[in-house]
Amino acid sequence: MAPSITLSAVLATALLSIPGPTTDTTAGTTAGSTGTTGTTADAAASAPRAEQARHDVGLFGIKAADHAAAQEFTAAGSRLDRVGFYLTSAASTGTVTVQVRTALDGAASAVATRTLDLAALGGAGAGWIEVPFGAPLTAGSPYYLFVQATTREGKAVVWHGTRTADPGSPVSWNYDRAYWGGWHADAARLAFRVNPVGADRCGESEPCYVPTSSLAARTAGLLTNQQVTEAVAPSFAVGAGYVEGSNVLRLPSGRWRHLPAGRKASVVTGADDPGALKQITESRAWLAAGKVPGSTPARREASRRALLSMRALLHPNGAFAAARSPAWEYSWPRDGGFAAAAFAATGHDAEAYRMLRHDQATQRPDGTWEARTTLDGAGPPDARTWQLDGNGWVPWATWQWYRAAPAKDRAARLAALYPMVRKAADYAADSLDADGLPPAGPDYWELPTDTANIGTAAPLLSGLNAAADLARASGRGADATRWATAARRLADGIATHFAPLGYPRTSDGLHGRDSAAAFMAPPFNTAPADLATALDSTHRALLLPNGGLTPGNDPGFSWGAYAWTPSTTFFALAWAGTGERQKAERVLDWVLSKRNGLGELPETVNGSGRPSSVAPLGWTDSLVLLTALALDGTPAPTPPTTPAP
Repeated sequence: MAPSITLSAVLATALLSIPGPTTDTTAGTTAGSTGTTGTTADAAASAPRAEQARHDVGLFGIKAADHAAAQEFTAAGSRLDRVGFYLTSAASTGTVTVQVRTALDGAASAVATRTLDLAALGGAGAGWIEVPFGAPLTAGSPYYLFVQATTREGKAVVWHGTRTADPGSPVSWNYDRAYWGGWHADAARLAFRVNPVGADRCGESEPCYVPTSSLAARTAGLLTNQQVTEAVAPSFAVGAGYVEGSNVLRLPSGRWRHLPAGRKASVVTGADDPGALKQITESRAWLAAGKVPGSTPARREASRRALLSMRALLHPNGAFAAARSPAWEYSWPRDGGFAAAAFAATGHDAEAYRMLRHDQATQRPDGTWEARTTLDGAGPPDARTWQLDGNGWVPWATWQWYRAAPAKDRAARLAALYPMVRKAADYAADSLDADGLPPAGPDYWELPTDTANIGTAAPLLSGLNAAADLARASGRGADATRWATAARRLADGIATHFAPLGYPRTSDGLHGRDSAAAFMAPPFNTAPADLATALDSTHRALLLPNGGLTPGNDPGFSWGAYAWTPSTTFFALAWAGTGERQKAERVLDWVLSKRNGLGELPETVNGSGRPSSVAPLGWTDSLVLLTALALDGTPAPTPPTTPAP
């Protein structure tokens, strides 16, 4: 599987969830969620802000009735739109009361009150919390921003700030009855903002509050200028959303973050920035030039985002990054094969062909591929054992490209790729043993097996049939015969050793069920008659309480409570290809329900049902696109089998 198992990807925790509504007791206002977007113009009309933004250390515990903190400020304008403060909470449940008072020690003097639910914020976590208000102030008058938490967990809830003197900053106060005996002025300056606008809003230069479970999440989205791609961190995605049909991010402030042409790092600009608008126009035109599948609005939007994310993961040289985080920033033949097929099937010929040419450039002299290569194509980043399934996925992807490519020049372009296909197919054919099976070795789990595994055998069967058909199209009859003969031997070996056991992970039946059983279905292989029963029983065996699938249930290795979206979507695609529409739709819709706040598809879903690890994962994106196409009635084709003479 593309992400490195050796890097404990299965232990990654949940991505952010956007906070839910809070309670507002300000007269005449309607509360939104934390991070509610207000226009820069409206906020600016509220006049300058009183603020002290540093948050170097945890200053004051604010949990329980005898703990609170406050910050004095003088109103510069006549309206309170929002306040911000940096909070760290070790408690996952409880409430945080936020008030703006005219008297430090008088709750009855509050001109505005909000109550935040820690669970709705995602539980224990850290970062800037923005609290929208809507209350009149008297310019020039002093007020107090008051914060207090209530939780039964006995865990700290702390307001951060700095102990460094900040000339001109107003007084901060700590209420700790047990220690101070009441309100106590402190030399520390708390972290706070009143009526923040523009760059002062969280999500621009400062992280928004995200739960602790999200802090281990590696990525939440992507920005790109088609030359360079940058990951969006979860703490900078809270309350944000892509401008439709683009990789330009609209921030809670209303401003935009994008990666300008020629730059290596993103910038924040005003909305309608000319450079960002040019990117939006270009990406929308690219989408319109192809096909966006999806029979429902949710599926169509997910497909649109998947296409844009796959495009962002594709490098100019044709290397396809599995995801945008260090352990995933490599090119796997497996992930790239699926992405090339999805690009081809959705009408993006240039991208698919560019990826295949990169496969050709990185093929080893013996016709195989490394497990993964650096994105510059220089070679493998480590000594990880290579996997033979690439010799099936790349010819299959080449055949998918060829079937979808414009007819006018596809023969010439296939001729350029054909040496790669020949070397791959010849190696695959020569690897089969007397039983017609490939050798033992690592499968898509990137873990070794002692006997042949279905995660290698099924892709090789597809690749050999694809290569034989490409040979026929190229007028190379001898090649076609050789590879078709090998494909029949392999099909017989699978039927003899895997089929009676329900297509388990290994031919000896000692390593449990495996989601790769779905590789025996379209668009990879013509489904054997007994596959329907095997798919049903395998799905039942791998189903987790969170609704997704573990890749397998090998008794020698545990994936824990994490569902993998690629393995889950294998079944949506297989059932769509075998006419089990209701089953396919149910699985696909579950996967789509696990998109994060930016609409990106994650690699895994944790035991609590939250998206985790990296997002987006290109492999899942491609599987969702292929499944949506099949459910639309325009499935990717399946390589034909050649009957014995």
